[in-house]
Amino acid sequence: MKKLLLVLLIALMGCSSAEMVENWKNPDIEIFYANKVLLVGISGDVEAREDFESKLQKEFEIRKVDAMRSIDVFDANFTNAKRTEKELDAFEQSLLDKGFDAILLTKIIGSESRQSFRKSINDLYSTRDGFSEDYRRHQDIYYQDEYYETYTVYNAETSLYCICEGKERSLIWRGNIDILDPDNVQKTIKDYVRLIVVAMEEQDLIFTKDNKNEVTHL
Repeated sequence: MKKLLLVLLIALMGCSSAEMVENWKNPDIEIFYANKVLLVGISGDVEAREDFESKLQKEFEIRKVDAMRSIDVFDANFTNAKRTEKELDAFEQSLLDKGFDAILLTKIIGSESRQSFRKSINDLYSTRDGFSEDYRRHQDIYYQDEYYETYTVYNAETSLYCICEGKERSLIWRGNIDILDPDNVQKTIKDYVRLIVVAMEEQDLIFTKDNKNEVTHL
């Protein structure tokens, strides 16, 4: 399965501005279904965030999975100030109350801050940290206009979290993707979404191989 995934991702890359570097799946999970997913793109660029979340939502809709954009769910003031762990835990509970059972979180973390991917995964998995801790540690991205200025190759992460009732709120999957000095933001977003969808389909995460429709509709 890993070899097939690698072949498909390489075929997709071509002239792509996004490249899958690492791909990790919780070893305790074979298939993960979700009924309602929150799509979160952490970015200070509101237009890019909306474009990314909208394109990702379209892929979920095509595959008949209910998904909502964070720009439609977050309170207008939610990203205007830093949120504490307690506030984020309360937010997760509110999502549960509204029928959400998964969060797909994407952020650009920059090349210089990139640590060993396996070490970061092992640390996160061993401590059972989830969405709230991931969001809390990276929410500065919303406010720092200079956040990306020193990077020519951006390192991005997309993480799938389970927030299922009665289960530990844990990391299900994480993809580590390099964005190669993008000039065309819209093309970069399309390439990025395509990589995420293919990786999730091939590993039976929300989408399944049996039900996939070509590659993506981007």
